[in-house]
Amino acid sequence: MKAKSAVLSSQRPPPADKPANGKRRATARLPADERRAQIQAKAFEYFSEYGLTAQTRALAEACGVSQRLLYSAFPNKAALINAVYEAEIAGPFKAIWFVQLRDRTVPLAERLNKFYGEYYDTILTRRWLRLFLYASLAEVEIAPTYIAAIIRTLLLTIVEEAAFDSGLDTPPDAALAQEIGWVLHGNISHLAIRRHVYGDGTSIAIRDVISLHVAAFLAIVPTVLAPKEEATK
Repeated sequence: MKAKSAVLSSQRPPPADKPANGKRRATARLPADERRAQIQAKAFEYFSEYGLTAQTRALAEACGVSQRLLYSAFPNKAALINAVYEAEIAGPFKAIWFVQLRDRTVPLAERLNKFYGEYYDTILTRRWLRLFLYASLAEVEIAPTYIAAIIRTLLLTIVEEAAFDSGLDTPPDAALAQEIGWVLHGNISHLAIRRHVYGDGTSIAIRDVISLHVAAFLAIVPTVLAPKEEATK
C-alpha cells in the first residue's frame, strides 16, 4: 500500500514523544509475537493521529522500539501499514453481521438498526475514522481495499433485503444496487464523521439518528426499486 501523493508524502508529522530507555528495553524483551502486536497497536494509534507519512525513525520512537527492532517485526513500512489494515480496519468487522442482516424472521428495520448501532460502536470510532481518512488523502489503498472486500457485499446484502421486504426485485446492475445501499451506509458513515471528526455536538442520541436514517431509507426503497412504468404512474 504505497502513498501516491508527493505532496502528502513530503509532509512530516509532529515528532513522537521519545520513549524512555527502560520502555524500549521492556519492549525488546517481549516474545516476538507480542512485540509485533504492540508495535502494530502503537502504529495504529500514531497513524490515526498524524497520518501515514511518518519516517521509520519517528514510527520506531512512537512504538517504543529501535529501528532495528521495528524492521525485525515488519520488513518495511508498507508491511506495517498492511498489518494495521488487517487488524484495525478490516479486523473488527464481524462476519456474523451478514448472517443477522439476512435473518428474515426479524423485521428488517430492527435488523438494520441493530447492525448499524453495533457497526457505529465497533467500527466507526474516532481512531478508525481518522486513519481511514488519512489513508484516503495519502492515496494509500486502505479505503478501496476495505470497500472492495467488505462494503460492497454489505451494500448488496442491505439492498437485497430491502427489495425482498418491499416485494420487489434487486436491481440486476450491481453498481446501481450498491449506489442505493450507499444512501443508508453513507449517511451512517457521515454521522460518525460529523461526531468524531467535525466535533458536531448535537444532543440527539446516536441510536435515534440511526433509526431516523433507517426509516428514511426504507421509505424510499419502494420508489427507487419500483419498475419505471409503475414509478411514473
